[in-house]
Amino acid sequence: MPEITTPAGAIPPERQPAELAGLRRRLASMLYESLLLIGVLALTFLVPLLMLGIGTNYTPDGSVLWVYIFFVLGGYFLWYWRQGGQTLAMQTWKLKIVDINGGVISLKQGWLRYALAWPSVLFFGVGLVWALFDREHQFLHDRLAGTRIVLLSVTPQD
Repeated sequence: MPEITTPAGAIPPERQPAELAGLRRRLASMLYESLLLIGVLALTFLVPLLMLGIGTNYTPDGSVLWVYIFFVLGGYFLWYWRQGGQTLAMQTWKLKIVDINGGVISLKQGWLRYALAWPSVLFFGVGLVWALFDREHQFLHDRLAGTRIVLLSVTPQD
């Protein structure tokens, strides 16, 4: 088997910086993620609350439900981001979340990114529009949390 060599001064493939994912790919992944979240919410939100309502004839207050949704979705995202850097939608679109150095994001970074993504999206998408003007086209919540979404290279299988 021939040895793989790199030209003088070239960075070996395993040490090359990852390519930042394009805006269209990240937005498409977000759209697909929103569809997948319907299933997550159905399983963790509707089923338990329907059982609670049927069994006890109790419906929690709307603000309690929003807090519940916030933490359920936060748990979903944090678990995937910390396990392999990819949610199900990110796996489909070959995206991965990393810290500035290309490593696994910390728990603090993950919660910060997640918490900042809510206003980033809900305030008329201002954090998403930010990417049009950002020098690296990063979303505002990624910029503030010190995270990046990178594109995974597609390597042919033998």
